[in-house]
Amino acid sequence: MKRMLATVFALALSASAVFAHEFTLGTLEIHHPASKATLPGQPVGGGFLTITNKGSEADRLVSVTAPTVSDDVQIHEMAIENDIMKMRQLPDGIEIPAGATVELKSGGEHLMFMSIKQPFKEGESFKATLTFEKAGTIDVDFKIEAAKPGSAKGEGASGNHEGHGG
Repeated sequence: MKRMLATVFALALSASAVFAHEFTLGTLEIHHPASKATLPGQPVGGGFLTITNKGSEADRLVSVTAPTVSDDVQIHEMAIENDIMKMRQLPDGIEIPAGATVELKSGGEHLMFMSIKQPFKEGESFKATLTFEKAGTIDVDFKIEAAKPGSAKGEGASGNHEGHGG
């Protein structure tokens, strides 16, 4: 019985490590890089993740590359200006304050994979390199999850960013 419990416990630990999907670079922790499945012909895909800075100094996500899926990855934010939701590129990146967690998510700060080379398919993944101003670079895996059910064309993967063109 003890051997069986030990086996079950070991399997649970290894499964949690697989599902954890976390990466560490110095004092930065990157949690669950993900994208959403796209429709055929959809020109862009969104990128989402959470970054926790456990250090005593702020850092900044300054760029992202993912050459297998896009030659142009941009850091964006959604903001309301004059009662209109607008998206804009953040050429200086995103600050990760000391002791804080920043969530890149749909409807807020996020990544945009422009002119994607092929549709993002649920269950697949792709590599990307995140570059931080102080901590340096780290390679992470973006898992492609299901598109939001019932979303408008293009909205499931990119928060309705059809205007970016492809």
